[in-house]
Amino acid sequence: MPVLNSISDHSHILTEWRRQLHQQPELGFDCHQISQFVVDRLRDIGVDQIETGIAQTGLVAIINGQGDGPTIGLRADMDALPIHEESGAPWASETPGKMHACGHDGHTVMLLGAAKYLAETRNFAGRVALIFQPAEEAGGGAGVMVNEGIMDRFDIAQVYGLHNAPGVPVGHFYTTPGPIMAAVDTFDIHIQGQGGHAAMPHETRDPVVAAVAIVQAIQTISSRNHYALDDLVISVTQIHTGSAENIVPDTAYVGGTVRSFDPKVQDMVQVRLAQIVAGQAAAYAVEAKLEYNREYPATINHADNAMFAAEVAREISGPDAVLDNVGREMGAEDFSYMLQARPGAFLFLGQGDTPGLHHPAYDFNDDIIPYGASFFAKLVERAQPVGG
Repeated sequence: MPVLNSISDHSHILTEWRRQLHQQPELGFDCHQISQFVVDRLRDIGVDQIETGIAQTGLVAIINGQGDGPTIGLRADMDALPIHEESGAPWASETPGKMHACGHDGHTVMLLGAAKYLAETRNFAGRVALIFQPAEEAGGGAGVMVNEGIMDRFDIAQVYGLHNAPGVPVGHFYTTPGPIMAAVDTFDIHIQGQGGHAAMPHETRDPVVAAVAIVQAIQTISSRNHYALDDLVISVTQIHTGSAENIVPDTAYVGGTVRSFDPKVQDMVQVRLAQIVAGQAAAYAVEAKLEYNREYPATINHADNAMFAAEVAREISGPDAVLDNVGREMGAEDFSYMLQARPGAFLFLGQGDTPGLHHPAYDFNDDIIPYGASFFAKLVERAQPVGG
């Protein structure tokens, strides 16, 4: 079964919706316009129930199938990024400093396309719960929706998510059983010294040299405290200090990210960071404070669900266009919270040779909308067949 004809026939409408959403990006939990857009489309489509105000601007819509059965959850994220768009597209962001640089506008429309098909055909048992989520990029909206009880409230038995993948051929899918994306932690190191004239550094307690020493020492955590065959990335991404070439500043700041898959590795990194910060602070006679924040957990697919989803993807794109045992990635995704709450799987859908995610020239490829919408629709029909 290739891309569903009825979805393909409406692809021009779905493309129009996607480009409209692209022009009006919103950040974090403040997805008021896109949430209202989704509600309006769902009402036109004729879903059976819409519950709004979940995680502030998130919503869940229910479509009833034929007869009794479980509820399957399908999730799309809605938020954008604080990036100034440079795509040059006619439908580029109308809000300076904000853009859909990760394709969440496309994810939303793929789920709307599936909703339109499922509401028209109802060729499944039980129910489908359409989950439209804010704050994936920052804020952990998926975790908030789970904490607000959507899994129990809507009796969701299993849940699936999909993300576009630049650099992968159009319509190709990939996933893997077990871990597919890393946990993400962040760290902030605030260094307090004593500033003064750069010509008389002996009268100062220089936070700059302390910051440099801390950054250098952090590099040893992966190379000397961690087994080389286990996945771990520690990246220092910010150093802020100083205001002029002839002033030793009072303070310095160091920040970065940690990516891993094992909570024991997270524990080790947090302990070693604390030891390094304290030790270097003492060595350079400054004060330093470490703030270590555990953000999204690792995204871990349930093996049976990942294999099932890959089978469905093969029905859409063909057997040669689906990989079901790829290596895990060091990026992070808050769909992990939903997979902690219920069995399910997360997949990627290729969108061709385009600029990468989070790049100012990125734009979602509308050609893949029928693939994603058809995948979601067929997933429901295969998971919950009528009379099955």
